[in-house]
Amino acid sequence: MLGDSDIGHRVVVRRFVGLREDRPLFSDVLGELTAATETELTIETARGPVTVPRQDVHLAKTVPPRRRPMAAREVLALERVAAAAWPSPEVDHLGEWLLRAAEGWTGRGNSALPLGDPGRPLPAAIDAVVAWYAARDLRPTITTPLPAAAAVARELAARGWSGARPVLVQTAKLDALLAGPETPGVQLSPTPGEDWLAVVAGRKGSLPAAARHILSAPGQVRFASWYPSSQELMATARGVVDGDWLGLSLVEVAPAARRQGLAGVVMRGLAEWARDAGATRVYLQVEEHNEAAVALYAKLGFTTHHTYVTHRAPEEPVSPGGPGGAA
Repeated sequence: MLGDSDIGHRVVVRRFVGLREDRPLFSDVLGELTAATETELTIETARGPVTVPRQDVHLAKTVPPRRRPMAAREVLALERVAAAAWPSPEVDHLGEWLLRAAEGWTGRGNSALPLGDPGRPLPAAIDAVVAWYAARDLRPTITTPLPAAAAVARELAARGWSGARPVLVQTAKLDALLAGPETPGVQLSPTPGEDWLAVVAGRKGSLPAAARHILSAPGQVRFASWYPSSQELMATARGVVDGDWLGLSLVEVAPAARRQGLAGVVMRGLAEWARDAGATRVYLQVEEHNEAAVALYAKLGFTTHHTYVTHRAPEEPVSPGGPGGAA
């Protein structure tokens, strides 16, 4: 019979539903086991949760995980590329989940990233994440790529974790950034200059050693800068090439130079470098509520591939026996 150790696994439960001509009738319930008490089982099915009294259970067993749809596989594949482009100095693994710590610098650098099976029931996996971050004096944080990690997001919501505003992961063909006339003057460097770093610090706060690691650790990385004749830095961006992907981040234009197309200028400079390095596609991440940036990227040919939401544990962590935890 199914029990606590099976929570989070895919199961099939055959239940008694009545009699017909004095013969018993049965119906199967297929889905993820989310709760198992002494009196009933709760299964999350494609149509919603179903509760089955144990007295009606004729047969119950775990079954192999459902093969992820192609869309989910593509989401997780791009998330792996993006994680490699923003590498925390401390990384651990929980099954196929990544646990990342970077002195608290940026949510991506200090959050667990579910990229598949954590190797244990979901509630136990979340408990392990809480313990890992607590040991580092960091608030437990999990980033859920959607729809691939929807089950994780639901469990976190049930535990009272707060979710930040959605972030759009957008993609385009590299050729879309290379359209139009070339714009000279973009400087590319494999290391960031102090004025480039000052722009990032102005946007994201002070830069600890972990921040510099994240920025510079990828093998193929370039830092784009655009200076007008005054030699004052007016536009910046960072690019990382991984296989056929160019990842863009930290696109920033000085307030006095905005609405002049300079974001596209530095992005194009990185695209030219990435083309020569073998990339054919490009991705970036932008907060959904940043309407100006979303509109700009749409004009450059970007569309939304998927979204992610970063969840943070309550200030007073719920104990493993609390809501959503193991009984």
